[in-house]
Amino acid sequence: GLTTLGIVGTLCFGTEKILSMHAGETVQLSGHTLRFDGLHPAQGPNYSEDRGRFALLGADGSTTAVITSSKRSYPVRQMTTTESGIETIGFSQLYLSLGDEATDGSVVVRLWWKPLVTLIWGGGLVMMAGAAMSLMDRRLRVGAPSRRRKSAGAVPSASQP
Repeated sequence: GLTTLGIVGTLCFGTEKILSMHAGETVQLSGHTLRFDGLHPAQGPNYSEDRGRFALLGADGSTTAVITSSKRSYPVRQMTTTESGIETIGFSQLYLSLGDEATDGSVVVRLWWKPLVTLIWGGGLVMMAGAAMSLMDRRLRVGAPSRRRKSAGAVPSASQP
């Protein structure tokens, strides 16, 4: 039920955008406005990263949430990874991921709107709760049928020789 609703909602009504953004630019995605506030360098214990900051704007233009995504570089392994930014809004989620930075200062940004995606997890939790409840009450368990007791012996009736 819930899981199916989440899958159908995500597949039928989800949207995706890939675009190049400069700091200060805004983009509309399924009725939500995002502003790219720019990249900021940061240092981790074994990596360096460019962290992108995005502001989710309300109808009045005020910031309702801040979403960060980063592109990390691990010099020892010479490997680059992307850390996605996720914002949950009701039963839906907004995902964003940073791509490469261009020479003009713009950054490739990939955005996804996944409506009802949290229902997929909610449906799984409901199924787990149902399974746990079915194991709690011994009277409700379906087990192997019990054997019938054998009678003391058959008594022949008068009509049998």
